[in-house]
Amino acid sequence: MSPNVVTPRPHPVPTPAVSKARSRPPIAVVIPAWNEEGSIGRVIDALPKDYVDRVVVADNNSTDYTATVARKFGATVVPAPRQGYGSACLAALAHLAANPPAVVVFIDADFSDHPEQLPLLVDPILAGDADFVLGSRMLKRQPPGALLPQAIFGNKLACFLMRLFFNKSYTDLGPFRAITWDALRKLEMSDPNFGWTVEMQIKAARHRLRTREVAVDYRPRIGYSKITGTLSGTVRAGYKILLTLFRHGLSQ
Repeated sequence: MSPNVVTPRPHPVPTPAVSKARSRPPIAVVIPAWNEEGSIGRVIDALPKDYVDRVVVADNNSTDYTATVARKFGATVVPAPRQGYGSACLAALAHLAANPPAVVVFIDADFSDHPEQLPLLVDPILAGDADFVLGSRMLKRQPPGALLPQAIFGNKLACFLMRLFFNKSYTDLGPFRAITWDALRKLEMSDPNFGWTVEMQIKAARHRLRTREVAVDYRPRIGYSKITGTLSGTVRAGYKILLTLFRHGLSQ
């Protein structure tokens, strides 16, 4: 096994308080992953165990030990043979459809998000106050290097266009997000790659979902970004996000 791989830390036997938390509606976490052996274990390990019932890692053709590490940390690994972020999410959701949870949380596999902050996103849904909660990285100051300039610019442009086309104010396209299963079904998500996050936010606006943004922390990812970390990835992601925005905007 790669020296970059971490090993699970032992967790204590659940206390009565944890057992009570297990009476919550079932929550599943979806983690799309592509060659993230050095971080995927940390992401799974940091998830609050008293909130999460299932973790599904969608392995998007990884050539390293991503799948092995994910299973070692207790996640279910499903193959996502069609390359693309959205395709990985769709593969995980297809797996969950056989036994749907009440709430689905999406989080990246690179440990840039803070998995322990999952309750910030889920609690408004459990309280009946929201259908869709977006973890916004723009609502608070982040450490240097956490968000690259091209990512900040792309987020601001996309959010401006969503406000222009759909009269909906967002501050971010952040990957850390939670949504009810029923709401997610209504959205009929389909984008196979970089347009996934903006598609969800556009459709949430169109379906008038009760949407909330909460401030979350962000940090420099482990490894390099396959999207904003390269010029070609940045261009392809930006093009697809803009294409998705204009396609949906012009089809109103």
